[in-house]
Amino acid sequence: MTNRLSALSIGVALGCATVLSAATCESLASLALPDTTITMAQTVAAGELKLPPQGPFPLPVSPKSLPAFCRVAATIRPSKDSDIKIEVWLPVDGWNGKFQGVGNGGWTGSISYPALMQALQRGYATASTDTGHEGNALDGSFALGHPEKVVDFGYRAVHEMTVQGKAITKAFYDKAPRYSYWNGCSSGGKQGLKEAQKYPADYDGIIAGAPANYWTHLTADTVYVGAITHKDPASFIPPAKYPLIHKAAIAACDATDGLKDGLIDDPRRCHFDPKELECKGEDAPTCLTAAQVESVKKIYAPATNPRTGVPFFPGLEPGSELGWMLMAGGKEPSEIGMAEFRNIVYHDANWDWRTFDFDKGIALAEKVDHGIITATDPNLKPFFGHGGKLLMYHGWTDPLIAPENSINYYTSVLDKMGGAAKASSSIRLFMAPGMDHCGGGEGPNLFDSVTALENWVENGKAPSEMIASHGMRGKVDRTRPLCPYPQVARYKGSGSIDDAANFTCATAK
Repeated sequence: MTNRLSALSIGVALGCATVLSAATCESLASLALPDTTITMAQTVAAGELKLPPQGPFPLPVSPKSLPAFCRVAATIRPSKDSDIKIEVWLPVDGWNGKFQGVGNGGWTGSISYPALMQALQRGYATASTDTGHEGNALDGSFALGHPEKVVDFGYRAVHEMTVQGKAITKAFYDKAPRYSYWNGCSSGGKQGLKEAQKYPADYDGIIAGAPANYWTHLTADTVYVGAITHKDPASFIPPAKYPLIHKAAIAACDATDGLKDGLIDDPRRCHFDPKELECKGEDAPTCLTAAQVESVKKIYAPATNPRTGVPFFPGLEPGSELGWMLMAGGKEPSEIGMAEFRNIVYHDANWDWRTFDFDKGIALAEKVDHGIITATDPNLKPFFGHGGKLLMYHGWTDPLIAPENSINYYTSVLDKMGGAAKASSSIRLFMAPGMDHCGGGEGPNLFDSVTALENWVENGKAPSEMIASHGMRGKVDRTRPLCPYPQVARYKGSGSIDDAANFTCATAK
């Protein structure tokens, strides 16, 4: 490796980082950063990355395909109870001159290695954090009695990772990144929005997919949906019936956009009534009982305050049924939601969800959160003011975070900015028919949001569409344009309906 720097002083937001003689990756171990201890700095040869098991899902990138890079691990302790782990990966050769922070999911608790791999393969210097604790994405027990760790999870870990990650990048290359981007979905989408709202100078462009930004209401919604199917055993919908409901919803709503293609273009225009599936006699696998019909209707409908009748979170959309297991099909409501109220709101690990008062409980959750985790501030003027761009996306069949949540936030930003005409140069939202949570589903769900954002930030070309693809067994079987909301993809009238070239983005009638 060539000598990248000699004695160097790097200014960072929280202090001054000094490099004694960081001529190699390994010498970054001597880098001094505020509240930060470098615990590893080693060169990883091309194709030689070794990772711990990554769960049941296949890695998006093979470790053997990765280039040589400098792997830096660090622990950041901005408070007495903080223990924020980060990793920063730096290409040895072929750095694109940019930095990419990558997001997490759920309650996080681990470094996002798959996302780091994808960013590294594109030539980015890239960083990830465990957000200040170790655990699985469903486990929020770390928060009980640890308010500083909640702050780390809410926003501090990502900001610290960004500041120190950029400092490490500058130390290695003797040059600061030309552009900095955020790329995250779910909790990662929320993290991106929190960065834009609270630390608008951290990133030039942010990708926020299916953001879990209305945290207090989202977690209450997971308890609400779980209660629909679990409080009364008669209301439980056996997961084996999900395909039955899904097939009926698609049949009822597929053609509302004028094209029968197995996808619901905009489920809000769908008028599927699950009562058509109600059993004529005894319960059977091919029908729904009256109680199950009511459960389906409630899952589709907005979650409402039982006392006031005011909605507090949108409902799931027709087409999402195949993914209802986590929210409605387990032994009790999703642990992600219950963890919020057990560990942060009520400080009781044994809190019983059956006792939940949605009226008082949500109000208390908002008071306790006080903007620490929730990221709903629509004022993005400071972020947009320095040229920042926000690219949002959400799948219409998302079974975990209601897609209309993204529309609601997007609309609130437009209202704050003075309307779409003023804001469209800085924010775009793409809704994906048939896409589940952050990907997957029956519709086209693979698209290059990173290139779209790069072209927007670096060349001033706002994305007018993103081409998405769907594949089976490694072979693409359909492409379709994703359009800036409120536009939708409309068939031109000739050619294959599986070819994006035969569609155009147009405003829905």
